[in-house]
Amino acid sequence: MAVLDSPIPRFHLAMPVDDLDAARRFYGEVLGLQQGRSSASWIDWNLQGHQFVTHLAPERSEGIHNPVDGHDVPVPHFGLILTIPAFHTLADRLRAAGTTFVIEPYVRFEGEPGEQWTMFLRDPAGNALEFKAFADDDQVFAV
Repeated sequence: MAVLDSPIPRFHLAMPVDDLDAARRFYGEVLGLQQGRSSASWIDWNLQGHQFVTHLAPERSEGIHNPVDGHDVPVPHFGLILTIPAFHTLADRLRAAGTTFVIEPYVRFEGEPGEQWTMFLRDPAGNALEFKAFADDDQVFAV
C-alpha cells in the first residue's frame, strides 16, 4: 500500500532546532529517518510516512513539564506509536547511541486498559520526543 492509500491521515509537524547538522545526525543517523528535501534553514524527514520538518531557530523558550506517573513529562512533545518489538529495537538503538533518556523506557498502566511501553528523550535542540507501544493496539484511546 502506498503512503497516500493509507486509511490513516498523515500529519505534518515542524519543530525548531538550533543546529541543523546535529539534527541531521540525530534524526538521520540515530533515529534512522530518511531525509527529504532541505535548505540552509530546514530539513524534511520521513517519520514513518508523516512529514516532520526541522527548522533552524536558534533562539527559543524553555518548555514546561506536567507530572504524570511520578515523572516530569516535557510539554510539548511528539513521537510515534510503535509495535512492542519496534519499541524495544528503538530503545536499544538509542541506548547504543548514548542517548540520555528524560524518562527511561517503562510500562504504564500494566494489566489495565491502555497498557503501554513509553520512553521520553530530547533531540540535540532540546525538543522532547515520546515513543510508545501498546500491548493491545485497540486500547490506544482506552479510558
